[in-house]
Amino acid sequence: MSSRSPKTALFGHFAAVAKSLAHAHRLELLEQLAQGERSVEVLAERTGLAVANASQHLQRMRRAGIVASRREGKFVFYALADDAVLGLLSGLRRIAERNIAEVDQVIRSYFNHRDSLEAVSRKELMQRAGAVTILDVRPADEFALGHVPGAVNIPLRELEARLAEFDPAQEIVAYCRGAYCVLSYEAVATLRARGFKVRRLEDGLPEWRAAGLPVATG
Repeated sequence: MSSRSPKTALFGHFAAVAKSLAHAHRLELLEQLAQGERSVEVLAERTGLAVANASQHLQRMRRAGIVASRREGKFVFYALADDAVLGLLSGLRRIAERNIAEVDQVIRSYFNHRDSLEAVSRKELMQRAGAVTILDVRPADEFALGHVPGAVNIPLRELEARLAEFDPAQEIVAYCRGAYCVLSYEAVATLRARGFKVRRLEDGLPEWRAAGLPVATG
């Protein structure tokens, strides 16, 4: 009879889940999946990976219970297994921010350089809904999968050409895929350079959804 304790067995399974996340490409894929269900082809294109490489990473995470998949014709679609994955990713981010000097250096050199103002909290945005312009700068397909109610979708690449759509007298709150999604930082820098009053949401659509706040689709 095996002398391995139930606790040791469980820790082994937990370690396998953690090991399945131990690659930067997998974290990028999860950031994409946090926006909603996507095909392997779309995930590969958005992360700059070959389809075969993206598929291998996704299969590894599927075996660990991080993501789920379904087949539709010749296409395979992936989604997060459940919202607990968002909490796991958020925990990883907080630990790294607090304890790894290199992470702090990247935040200071890139993110704080573009936006050192205090971000808008989810609670504050809920209270000010209707009094600010909520700007979603993700691609249109991600916006359709889910967005903050009342948000206007102007992808970052279209922002310069659509500045006339904003009311200069109204504050703008921009958001995208998460706390360190560069799209919202670049949008804030662009709009401030044009004289608009703008701040970022403290994180992105996945954290908004994980907090149980309403999400619109379409």
